[in-house]
Amino acid sequence: MNVISRIEGWGNAHRPGFLDIFRIALGIYITYKGAVFASNIETLELSVEGLTMLFTGVVLAHYVIFAHLLCGPLIIVGLLTRIMCLVQIPILLGAVIFVNAPKGFTVELEISLVVLAGLIIFMIFGAGKFSIDEKRRQEAAKLSAGQS
Repeated sequence: MNVISRIEGWGNAHRPGFLDIFRIALGIYITYKGAVFASNIETLELSVEGLTMLFTGVVLAHYVIFAHLLCGPLIIVGLLTRIMCLVQIPILLGAVIFVNAPKGFTVELEISLVVLAGLIIFMIFGAGKFSIDEKRRQEAAKLSAGQS
């Protein structure tokens, strides 16, 4: 059994129930931010323009919008939650380090830190009891028990 499987098993066994509500709220917020960024792409490009490479701001802005609009709804329903959180973590690290931290301790920095912490929590604990991931895990367990 590899390390990732052991972490996943431990997370599934030790998961508090209230995290399902937090997962849904986190997914809604990520989807909302993706929609806000899509409607104000110029603002998003300005926030990442400090990077000096050619077209970096444009590429990052489109990556952030795509990732938020894809991952947010999947986190809400709990489908491929660990993978979706893995996709979001670099975005939030960038938001904390390069965008919000230079502005000082603001509400945006606090929110980014909470979202980053939530993504890390769901990377460890998974989607929870009320999710498509859990339903798929139960069905796989039934199939493997039926074949034994």
